[in-house]
Amino acid sequence: MATKKINKKLITKDMMIGALAETYPALVDVLIEDYGFHCIGCGMSSIETLEQGAAVHGMTNNEIKTMIDNLNELANA
Repeated sequence: MATKKINKKLITKDMMIGALAETYPALVDVLIEDYGFHCIGCGMSSIETLEQGAAVHGMTNNEIKTMIDNLNELANA
């Protein structure tokens, strides 16, 4: 019997920025370099979601969705 890979979303727009950085440290550089999240180390990262942080950085809903999809793809690689 073949094993089927289940592709489930691990990262959501509701995930805290700090939790994402702690769980997926390899994605920190992606957030900083590709999306301008230079606030990873600030106090807000523990109480601000990815969506909230992205909105503060001027990202649209479509850009946020693309970012989340990209982060999940990288996390599952």
